[in-house]
Amino acid sequence: MGEFAEIILRSGKAGVELAFFVFLPVMVVMLTFMRLLEAKGVLDWITARLSPLLHPFGLPDLGIFALIQILFVSFAAPVATLAIMDRAGTSSRHIAASLAMVLACAQANVVFPMSAVGLNGLMTILISAVCAVIGASATYYLFARGVSDRDVLPEPKPDHPVADDTLSLLTVINRAGREAIEISVSAVPMLILALLLVNLLRTVGAVELLEPLLAPVFSLFDLPSAALLPIITKFIAGGTAMMGVTMEFVQTGLIDLSTLNRLAGFLIHPFDIVGIAILISAGPRVAAVLRPALYGAGLAIVLRTLLHGLLF
Repeated sequence: MGEFAEIILRSGKAGVELAFFVFLPVMVVMLTFMRLLEAKGVLDWITARLSPLLHPFGLPDLGIFALIQILFVSFAAPVATLAIMDRAGTSSRHIAASLAMVLACAQANVVFPMSAVGLNGLMTILISAVCAVIGASATYYLFARGVSDRDVLPEPKPDHPVADDTLSLLTVINRAGREAIEISVSAVPMLILALLLVNLLRTVGAVELLEPLLAPVFSLFDLPSAALLPIITKFIAGGTAMMGVTMEFVQTGLIDLSTLNRLAGFLIHPFDIVGIAILISAGPRVAAVLRPALYGAGLAIVLRTLLHGLLF
């Protein structure tokens, strides 16, 4: 019993330190910066300029806005945009393409904190954006070709605050800070539980049992056996939990920076049980096109995995 309590305390300390000393500062800065750009209309300007380039790939204006949100805010940010698309009458085919794109993208709430320990954040963002757009296009033209492509109503514009004076500017900054704190606090339970799971699996010898069985697979991809736990954690508990485990492994030397960057294409995205559940909560029409979106996102993640393996 005493050993179990010691594992809980050790996991809790590591989870809290990760959330408040690594995750929180990065998210405060990035969210403030992005919310200011949003309030000043910069993101709308970028979306308008990207529209002619990305519309042929099956992405509507709101889909492009969701792309910017997940790459530079967090994986949960596009939920509100998907909800607008669901309610406002955007065609189901465009929703499927946008959902596939979001599922395949590297989320900012994992990329930026992990960049602090050696992840090549810029390359991860660029590769994920290109591959996610390819996945969206494959969804629109192939996997969702039987889904309706008729808009029920004209596509709405993103709704966000405007910073046109000092007071509104401070309001946007404070709102972004509160949002960053909320994201960090909400990440604490998952981080602690994920680290607890890892420590328990180590203690009971489960990792040592699985490693010989999977050794041929890992050696085929030139990966250390330590990559097993981050992979399991990712697809069961989500990206934030995976981040906690992976950062601990990097700091203790179990995973080197080359391996971290090669794994990024396979692990950093919302395509997991937690991420899918959150994203389809945006609305019934979003949930209805999940299957073709999963196919497109899966294709994009395969491409991302191959590119990270070749480049790193």
